[in-house]
Amino acid sequence: SHIYKKNHDVTKTWRGKTEQLLRVDDHDFTMRPAFGGPAIPVGVDVQVESLDSISEVDMDFTMTLYLRHYWRDERLSFPSTTNKSMTFDGRLVKKIWVPDVFFVHSKRSFIHDTTTDNIMLRVFPDGHVLYSMRITVTAMCNMDFSRFPLDSQTCSLELESYAYTDEDLMLYWKNGNESLKTDEKISLSQFLIQKFHTTSRLAFYSSTGWYNRLYINFTLRRHIFFFLLQTYFPATLMVMLSWVSFWIDRRAVPARVSLGITTVLTMSTIITGVNASMPRVSYIKAVDIYLWVSFVFVFLSVLEYAAVNYLTTVQERKERKLRERFPCTCGISHSKTMMLDGNYSESDANSLAGFTRNQMVPEEEKQEKMVVHLAMSNESNSSRNRGLKGHVGLRIIQNTHAIDKYSRLIFPGTYIFFNLIYWSVFS
Repeated sequence: SHIYKKNHDVTKTWRGKTEQLLRVDDHDFTMRPAFGGPAIPVGVDVQVESLDSISEVDMDFTMTLYLRHYWRDERLSFPSTTNKSMTFDGRLVKKIWVPDVFFVHSKRSFIHDTTTDNIMLRVFPDGHVLYSMRITVTAMCNMDFSRFPLDSQTCSLELESYAYTDEDLMLYWKNGNESLKTDEKISLSQFLIQKFHTTSRLAFYSSTGWYNRLYINFTLRRHIFFFLLQTYFPATLMVMLSWVSFWIDRRAVPARVSLGITTVLTMSTIITGVNASMPRVSYIKAVDIYLWVSFVFVFLSVLEYAAVNYLTTVQERKERKLRERFPCTCGISHSKTMMLDGNYSESDANSLAGFTRNQMVPEEEKQEKMVVHLAMSNESNSSRNRGLKGHVGLRIIQNTHAIDKYSRLIFPGTYIFFNLIYWSVFS
């Protein structure tokens, strides 16, 4: 049979209460230790449990951490033969003096209270105290989005005593950079945590004086792959889709107009969606440069077809006036009527050139006559303008679909050149 020995219950040995053992009632804990003397040193260390969220719209971050304070209060010393510490929960904290550390620039913060207040107080026989609590804090972070989404952000959580200046309380990192520890499992969906480090400096307030301030600094680098899939790749596809109109016949007005309008509206939707998730900053972001340049390329493709359509109309109007000025309308008598079914050779058409205007028949005999209108071909027009071959601009006007030919090379080449410059500057 096993014999179980019960642990010795020290509470039965001490006939008094814990407060009496620590002599809590014998001292005034509203004043700091060594009141009236030199500043009491309070060491701090932090263990970051998680970075819960980073908000670009609100420019803040939420962090859950274990905040620990170390100091010595001789009023809490007690006799002990084993030199072991005593551990208490948050109920004793309300009866003794603790540092009044707060988070500078914090928006919201709270101490976890499930299932009880997450507060621990450990007192050693010589009066040294360890005060630990689990806190979630949301603090402000001034972010610079000029390189968004190819940016890196540096945020800091600042700790400072609210009431005690550096003459009464000296905050310091207990073990330097080793005072800040992080959980290896910390990860964010949009950011890569590059490093954590600590700093400290003095902060001055004109009304109250100088205070020791501790900083928890961390650097975040944004993951670009999400924005490549959601922003850059769709915008690039829309620009490439707008180039399809250069290969569509210029007489297909509905096809080219609808394609241009669709790409313009899609680019507007992409720009609106990106800006909706960002703060309304007054400077230009890197993503704005890419999206607006892409929008300009899409818009220029619409203007390109407007130019093609306009120049085509101008050219047809000139040809119509030229036909009216030099008509080749020949009246053909009934005996010389030629049945044309729409398929005739060039020699047949040239054989009609011998008929002159004098052979025109009266209006009442139109039913027995056939009038053939010979339109001037593009070849005859181009032969009359051989002297303009050295002028590229005039050649484009005379042959308007050449604008599409040039656009097939200029638009892709310019956009590729822009991408090379963009990614080399911002990456």
